[in-house]
Amino acid sequence: MIKEAILELKDLSHVYVNDAGAALAVDHINLVVHKGEFISLVGPSGCGKTTILNIIAGLIQPTHGELRVMGEKINSPTPKLGYMQQQDYLFPWLSIQKNAMLGLHIRNQRSKLQAERTNQLLLELGLEDTSHKYPHQLSGGMRQRVALARTLITDPEILLLDEPFSALDLHIKMQLEELVQSTLDRMGKTAVLVTHDLAEAVAISDRIIVLGRNPGHIRKIVTIPRDLRSVGPIEARKHPKYQSYFEEIWNELEEEMERGGNE
Repeated sequence: MIKEAILELKDLSHVYVNDAGAALAVDHINLVVHKGEFISLVGPSGCGKTTILNIIAGLIQPTHGELRVMGEKINSPTPKLGYMQQQDYLFPWLSIQKNAMLGLHIRNQRSKLQAERTNQLLLELGLEDTSHKYPHQLSGGMRQRVALARTLITDPEILLLDEPFSALDLHIKMQLEELVQSTLDRMGKTAVLVTHDLAEAVAISDRIIVLGRNPGHIRKIVTIPRDLRSVGPIEARKHPKYQSYFEEIWNELEEEMERGGNE
């Protein structure tokens, strides 16, 4: 069965220009992401991971090439894309429910029904009895759950995740990996994750895009087998195939560092 392409990066290149001159950040990026896939971008610092994510988000216009979401060429931010970052960016003066509904408020879509949907989503994300609390009353892990709820409540087709777990303790981080994977699977969402954590990438992804640098380019695409992907991120780390995929990606990045030298 042919999978539906939901996200297409076609020959994307981007040049940053400043007073010091011009620098080619990413060069000729070609990638097709299918509906329901979980894709991770990994690579050394300076390989353009965040640049690619910002191009997908419509925050940066590529110097060359094009981006398509569900077949439509994208030149600016679109409701089809949701963006979750490392910082939760919750407003301290708003309740948890109002923080979670912020995107709906911006789009003038708040209603009693949407408030009920938000409370239900908070419940599903393990945030029962928090609607009327404030961010300072929650732990870092719970605040990130609110940020996830805020991203999901507007029903985007694709979630862009910029290292959303990196500031958390390992135990909480792995719990959130489980929660995100199971929630996105249940809702049929597509995700693109930027991460420095290879263990996380192998445990949670369908495919891993290994990037090289100077300029940023796709060095290798690693497909995670179905039997490894079918278990949750915590169990995946114990799977017999897990270590071999981790080492494959590690070795690929080691070769990239040796080729380019340390910065």
